[in-house]
Amino acid sequence: MDLKLEMIALPVSDIDRAKAFYQKAGFRLDVDHTADEGFRVVHFTPPGSECSIVFGEAMTSAAPGTPQSLYLVVTDIEEAHAELTGRGIEVSEIFHDAGGLFHGHEGGDVTHHAPGQGRLAGLHPERASYGSFLTFSDPDGNGWVLQEVSQRLPGR
Repeated sequence: MDLKLEMIALPVSDIDRAKAFYQKAGFRLDVDHTADEGFRVVHFTPPGSECSIVFGEAMTSAAPGTPQSLYLVVTDIEEAHAELTGRGIEVSEIFHDAGGLFHGHEGGDVTHHAPGQGRLAGLHPERASYGSFLTFSDPDGNGWVLQEVSQRLPGR
């Protein structure tokens, strides 16, 4: 059985503000539909992704800003940093981790630590695949992580 992650519902407090942010970040607007009073759905897809995000009225009961560490993979973290900052998106500096749960496999760390927990400034020293990150948040604090992956682990 194939299970493909298709969509993530994001909790937002202001639909139009979130819509403007994700357009500015370069996500593709797929749908902005109001079915009736009290129901609106806005659907975006990150460039190159098969998984989308959706937000709107009556979409989720989660509090805005609760989703964290939503990963987006890029092949060049420096290019992604430049593009997002060029679009006016506030992003962290590029960082890598000092070690972690998956440290030691070919390519460095697979996941990142929270701020203040082993993050080191700059690109991974060997520019290892899975080793360099940057973060940003939408206006509600929903947190995104960009991770540089130039060569996938076996089975991926």
